[in-house]
Amino acid sequence: MPTLAPPVHDERHALREYLAYQQSAFVAVAYGLTDDQARSTPTASTLSIGGLIKHATGVQRGWMQRVTAAPHEVPADDRPFEERAAEYQDEYVMRPDETLAQLLAAFTAQSAASLELVETADLEAAVPVPRDAPWFPADVESWSVRWVFSHLLTELARHAGHADIIRETLDGATMYELVAAAEGMAPQPWLTPWRAKALGEHAGVTGIAAALENW
Repeated sequence: MPTLAPPVHDERHALREYLAYQQSAFVAVAYGLTDDQARSTPTASTLSIGGLIKHATGVQRGWMQRVTAAPHEVPADDRPFEERAAEYQDEYVMRPDETLAQLLAAFTAQSAASLELVETADLEAAVPVPRDAPWFPADVESWSVRWVFSHLLTELARHAGHADIIRETLDGATMYELVAAAEGMAPQPWLTPWRAKALGEHAGVTGIAAALENW
């Protein structure tokens, strides 16, 4: 879980390392949270940190399905629109029956699969533009796999920023002090690793520690 992406030596390595860097932000921003905190929506937005982790898992899964199928289209989803729409909306919500540890485990597994694809996929392969949603361009036939990974980087970065604001609203924690705590860094004159303000261990720490071990 670096504070900066490492040096890179070519395009594919850059895509891989920056993707890993953005993925790590979702683990760091959840560090020390309870399930209730991860589920809460303390800002004007309806988003929660748990919901953002869940969405970051789903958005990676969806794009990686398209990369895997390239240059062909993914199999058509013939389910009723209402069922597909409900599934999409659920992707943004951490339900009462979900735990932060579960969401992080799913995110970690999908992130590893995404990194494997960025290391092996043909960056020139054509990815057909979907025609099942109005936000996809009607005047473009396909993107390259290269474009897909670049787009995924921007999407993860945008949502990591959302998560930063939500976390800071929850308990004042910011990214560098969370990373310092997760990495076990020693306090510095300019940086104090995050510590829970309340006494006792947070219930969410165990699941996050497991995610960090797998990172």
